[in-house]
Amino acid sequence: MRTKYQYKSLGDTLRQMSAQIAESVSYADAFMPRSTNTLEMWSILKDNLVYKNDPPGIELLQSFPSLMEDNYWGEPGAGDCDCFTIAACACAVARGIPVRCVIVGNDPKAPSHIYCQMWEDGRWIDFDLVNSDYGYTKPYKYKQILKVH
Repeated sequence: MRTKYQYKSLGDTLRQMSAQIAESVSYADAFMPRSTNTLEMWSILKDNLVYKNDPPGIELLQSFPSLMEDNYWGEPGAGDCDCFTIAACACAVARGIPVRCVIVGNDPKAPSHIYCQMWEDGRWIDFDLVNSDYGYTKPYKYKQILKVH
């Protein structure tokens, strides 16, 4: 499923993302090797994703299958932080790894980025596929943690 719409609100976008994650779990289960830990999962996803900004004025959300096979850009794996977060969350859910979303920015009224965190070895690991390094994200002034349903 691919959702392309005028941005309404953060809450609406998060509801759309939740639906995309749920739809993506079976695809993620087939895509990700069974014994994958979070570092291996990050490396596999990172090798298969390409960052592309959303079209101007459009919030583009792509399920994991759409991101990889029926991509808006015509380039498998092309998307932005919300598309990458949908894919990562679906992979975590498929592998039974606890996961949560993190919304960040420098202004609490206008968050600018989303990524997920995965639970491994007794701690939450930043799983930001826009970042070039595993386990890290840029520092932001505002941070809100959300459950993944």
